[in-house]
Amino acid sequence: MKLLGSYFFWAYERGSIQYDVMVTAILLFIFVTPRFVDFKDKPVTSVPIRSSEVLVKSSSANGHMFTYEVRVEDLGGASSDADIRAALLRIIEPIAGEVSLGHYQPVLDAKGNVVAYTATVRR
Repeated sequence: MKLLGSYFFWAYERGSIQYDVMVTAILLFIFVTPRFVDFKDKPVTSVPIRSSEVLVKSSSANGHMFTYEVRVEDLGGASSDADIRAALLRIIEPIAGEVSLGHYQPVLDAKGNVVAYTATVRR
């Protein structure tokens, strides 16, 4: 019982056999467990946004440029350049305050359909 308590409370000096055994056990757990246990974690290629959500990313180091991703459904059927710009500003300004829209570009899905627009704005 005393031995388990010493391991549990990490009572051994660095460089001792007991310390090395604990470090080895921890490293084995970290590197071997994922081979035998399926944690069901997969890398995400992009952050999926749901309807009425806006994805915000910083575009510059000084913090004045931001990129917003807005879904097409939220633009209210805007199709011309002026309508898209107005709709993007209408959605972004309540979030970011007064901004100026630099440029925007469509985000396409695998079939080539426009699903969202990325808009770069300056605060």
